[in-house]
Amino acid sequence: MRQTTLTRSTAETEVSVEINLDGTGSYDNQTGVGFFDHMLDQLARHSLIDMTIRAKGDLHIDDHHTVEDVGITLGQALTKALGDKRGIRRYGSCLLPMDDALVRCALDLSARPFLIWNVDLPTSKIGGFDTELVREFFQALSTHGGITLHVDMLHGLNSHHIAEAAFKSVARALRDAVEVDPRKADAIPSTKGAL
Repeated sequence: MRQTTLTRSTAETEVSVEINLDGTGSYDNQTGVGFFDHMLDQLARHSLIDMTIRAKGDLHIDDHHTVEDVGITLGQALTKALGDKRGIRRYGSCLLPMDDALVRCALDLSARPFLIWNVDLPTSKIGGFDTELVREFFQALSTHGGITLHVDMLHGLNSHHIAEAAFKSVARALRDAVEVDPRKADAIPSTKGAL
């Protein structure tokens, strides 16, 4: 299948996510949080995962619940679309430069969630967006997507560039990890026989 639609409804947010792992990176993301939409667009474009996300949240409080719940729902959608993970490459990595920023990502679609986050965003805001929410998104994505995710900032001065490089590096690593390995398209990539 490698595509799915998933919804999550709470007292704080309403989120729907539609993804196609074998897409072209097309996107239509509307969360009510402008900078976050821009980052989700980068995630779709550079992972080549088609992505349509709609979120309505309690933005009158702040953006936290919306950003976190999108991460939760997107992680769950990835898990569902990957199924038993037969044939995938499983691992991905990327060293991504963006102007002053250089961010490295390595990930494993292992079903063992773990986030290592060595990213220092020098400002507390990007426009009106709380920079601490970048980590919150990736924590939710890692936990609910079953992803071992390491993100390291090697250089960076500008918070926008650092955050965008993080999203793009994760996207490129994810692109590699979800792709089908033509040499082992019928096998689960683990000596255990299951992921």
